[in-house]
Amino acid sequence: MLEEFKNHIKISFPHLREGKFLLACSGGLDSVVLTHLCHSAGLDFALAHCNFNLRGDASDGDEAFVKKLAEDLNKECYVINFNTVDYMNKNKVSLQMAARELRYDWFQGLMEQKGWSTLVTAHHADDNLETFLINLSRGTGIDGLTGIPEKTASISRPLLKYSRVQLEAYAEERNLEWREDLSNQETKYLRNKIRHQIVPLLKELHPTFLTNFSQTQHFLRQTSGISQDHINHLKEQLFRKDNEVIKIPISELMKLNPLEGYLYALLHEYGFMEWNDVVSLLTAMGGKEVRSKTHRLLKHREYLLLEEISVSPESEYAIREEDKELEEPLKISFAIVDKIQETGNTILYVDKETLKYPLTVRKWRKGDYFYPFGMRGRKKVSKFFKDIKMDQISKEKQWLLCSADNVVWIMGKRGDDRFKVTDNTKKILKISIQE
Repeated sequence: MLEEFKNHIKISFPHLREGKFLLACSGGLDSVVLTHLCHSAGLDFALAHCNFNLRGDASDGDEAFVKKLAEDLNKECYVINFNTVDYMNKNKVSLQMAARELRYDWFQGLMEQKGWSTLVTAHHADDNLETFLINLSRGTGIDGLTGIPEKTASISRPLLKYSRVQLEAYAEERNLEWREDLSNQETKYLRNKIRHQIVPLLKELHPTFLTNFSQTQHFLRQTSGISQDHINHLKEQLFRKDNEVIKIPISELMKLNPLEGYLYALLHEYGFMEWNDVVSLLTAMGGKEVRSKTHRLLKHREYLLLEEISVSPESEYAIREEDKELEEPLKISFAIVDKIQETGNTILYVDKETLKYPLTVRKWRKGDYFYPFGMRGRKKVSKFFKDIKMDQISKEKQWLLCSADNVVWIMGKRGDDRFKVTDNTKKILKISIQE
């Protein structure tokens, strides 16, 4: 296996021969075999071990074992201890997710500190099959069935082509020692249940089941690549970026067949799960929306508007009379000038003596009204938005400059006539939105 592994590295992972990398080592069979293979292949690496403090003395024993392994092989070893349960409770995630987030965040930070670009992990072919079955049970699309990638920008998995049986045979042949994690035998976890109860039955179906599965997954990845090329091309045609919002023409979406399949391919990366709701949105009334944990999809006239959900800023920002500028939520400057000169949507001149301080910058509220500059009479701000065909997302992002309860400026759109500069104005205040 060693010679085959060396050839595998030469062909598929040549970057591992060119510089030092970090190898994640739990002390279990998989990572111990990987460590010895990399060492015997003459590769330059350091070990990294996470102690999650979940199994008492056994966790400490794993840590001591990895340190001794590194010492025997004359390799650097980095170890960290986590309070995994506290992290799980604080962040409201599962124990497995907590451990995953903790270790990969630490790996990334350690690599950045040391200037290493690659993390090597010991995932193997059986892990790939288990991941496939987990994703299949959760109803993922084709991307969830293509398996664990051999390489990403920062992670390499050179054992993915090997089965656990092959790793065990290599370890026994070389008389290697490793640590057994007894929690891996507990079937209360989904992965363990699949590993111990389902995978053995599948392997009984055919003696080369794992090899056949790997070949099928290879073709799935190629099919996924072909599909993704088409979807990327379609996105270039349909997704029109307007500042932070993506506009998607509904009429073009309606031409796609099968519609739900295309919607999934175009939008699943944004976290949407309720596909019946997404389909219904195409024919819904304006203003209807569907949300994922990270994004919202809003119907506006003939478009779907796609936007990342962001934390709402403070509702009001105060401006004192002596202030010369405001940094948030917009960068605004204030200056007394002798006369009106440059003009534009980002500049407003007002009669300073008509203002009552402190001024405020806030979002619009139901019932707000103003007296549009150059017009007689007042108008509701909501009606003004409707007249200029502003979509819901833009309305929610619109800021108003106010004096007491009066709107001075729908910022970047229209000023209020009550505060305009006249022949009787003694002090002209120039208000500018900085780009």
